[in-house]
Amino acid sequence: MTNKVEICGVNTANLPLLSNKEKMELFEKIKTGDMAARDKFIGGNLRLVLSVIQRFNNRGENVDDLFQIGCIGLIKAVDNFDTSHNVKFSTYAVPMIIGELRRYLRDNTPIRVSRSLRDIAYKTLKAKEEYINLHSKEPTVEELAKIIEIPKEDIVFALEAIQDPVSLFEPAYNDGTDTLFVMDQVKDEKNSDEMWLEEIALKEAMTHLSDREKHIVNLRFFSGRTQMEVADEIGISQAQVSRLEKGALERMKKYI
Repeated sequence: MTNKVEICGVNTANLPLLSNKEKMELFEKIKTGDMAARDKFIGGNLRLVLSVIQRFNNRGENVDDLFQIGCIGLIKAVDNFDTSHNVKFSTYAVPMIIGELRRYLRDNTPIRVSRSLRDIAYKTLKAKEEYINLHSKEPTVEELAKIIEIPKEDIVFALEAIQDPVSLFEPAYNDGTDTLFVMDQVKDEKNSDEMWLEEIALKEAMTHLSDREKHIVNLRFFSGRTQMEVADEIGISQAQVSRLEKGALERMKKYI
């Protein structure tokens, strides 16, 4: 999707590249309010937007829309970048671009989240960002709850509500040969190797029972019937069902 030559009328094959020296010179001009230098700097970093939107190319979104939103993040990064921190511009800009794209995807997700939940989530994220800038560490949920004066349960619920849904077939890791997908990291509680082996062992053990014992075990442990219900169905007393069941289980234990 992102291999097209033209995006939003921009020929991606002809995007300019700026050297570090050119970037620093342009930033000095941007500080003085030179809008032409600002435009040139933005144009010289559009390749950064292209590289970032490739991470979102499996969301089914129009690439032109993603590129435009990414450009908004780039512009915000340019307007807020502080050269005195001795940080590369790309290091600062990439999280800004990603954040802008995630906000766009959250607001346009097919899973509708109420306005009040979104407001709590955005208020929390803003408070979190301010806390990190001030203390250089991540705040706890309890600390965020005190800052924005909202119960921590509501904060957790709101943050979970705005999480982007992830496809099970989304690549999680690639070492150049084999790709590891999200579904490969999801534990299957029902069809685990242990459950599979236990089922085989049970079936094998039941082959050593008589037909009546098999029927009783099936009704009791696979159909969820009570001993009285089993007794009524096969026409014997509840005491006989209990005795046959106990004997069947003891016999099965020898083979498991």
